[in-house]
Amino acid sequence: MTDEQFMRRAIELAGKAEGFTNPNPMVGAVIVKNGRIIGEGYHRKYGERHAERDALASLKEPAQGATMYVTLEPCCHYGKQPPCTEAIIENGIARVVVGSYDPNPLVSGKGFAILRAEGIEVVEGFLKEECDALNPVFFKYIKKKEPYVVLKYAMTMDGKIATRTGASKWITNEGSREEVHKLRHKYMAIMAGINTVLTDDPMLNVRLDGLKSPVRVILDSKLRLPLQSRIVRSATDHKTIVAYSEEELQNSKDMVLRRESLESAGILTVRSPEKDGEVDLSFLLKYLGEQGIDSVLAEGGGTVNDSLIREKLVDRIEVFIAPKVFGGRDARTPVEGLGISNVEDAAFFRLENIVRHDNDIQISYVKA
Repeated sequence: MTDEQFMRRAIELAGKAEGFTNPNPMVGAVIVKNGRIIGEGYHRKYGERHAERDALASLKEPAQGATMYVTLEPCCHYGKQPPCTEAIIENGIARVVVGSYDPNPLVSGKGFAILRAEGIEVVEGFLKEECDALNPVFFKYIKKKEPYVVLKYAMTMDGKIATRTGASKWITNEGSREEVHKLRHKYMAIMAGINTVLTDDPMLNVRLDGLKSPVRVILDSKLRLPLQSRIVRSATDHKTIVAYSEEELQNSKDMVLRRESLESAGILTVRSPEKDGEVDLSFLLKYLGEQGIDSVLAEGGGTVNDSLIREKLVDRIEVFIAPKVFGGRDARTPVEGLGISNVEDAAFFRLENIVRHDNDIQISYVKA
């Protein structure tokens, strides 16, 4: 096997932990001696062993003189786990091949320097693009302390997310809906507007065995969330945040009572400045980042989608398209609001991938 094959195995291992390591990165590691893999591992879950130590724990024989392939620069500081550089040095690894650079100021090149100071050969940036693709969430969060924002919607071929009467179940097929649950698992939080909640009474959780549900974030400027809704009734089981408008609360005693009722049900309420009569999304995203939430999947409907795109807050879009036509000038579309006047003012995203789910297709775009 070649360096490329060993690194691709490390990338494969890293991907096994998708959704479990946030806000840490996904990392895989493979240890090779005399052309044979003698150990491999990955960062399995936030707070648990890093990939390098997980690989070393699996060794079939001593690693003295071996090569380690790791998708991200080894850490060199004490956090929830001790430095991986120490373990690499202690086990006599002779060569380390690394894919991504760690932008964390606590690491950022220091890991490489420590290893080289011990006489270890370091190869940097090997299959960098493929390794970087594992962790766009981590890279944004560690640099800006703000969540990576993913916009998701399902629509018909003619661009409708509901019929003229508001009916929307189900536009896409079971395969597409299963993929949506995987997305909810992958990202730390899910965001929806109050209109979506009032219309659909959703749970906004994950209903696939073995996967975790996200933190639920509801945009509810006037605190209209019904106490009998499934969101409120399940708040003790699924962490839920409701963001409301600071101005609205100050002007209404009823709002105060509603806030206290939601908090009594186990919901965390967040007071946001008002922007265009709604919750200030930039403020809210900064707040979520401060709470350790590294990513948000927005399933908020046309109004929320419009605000996110207009304010340039979206990093990625996942579009599910079903082979159906609803028609109707009054049928809802994925992005509503006033819209733009000039074509050159359009928000632009780069096509990343297209996947087929039977007769549905999923198109993935990233910020250009």
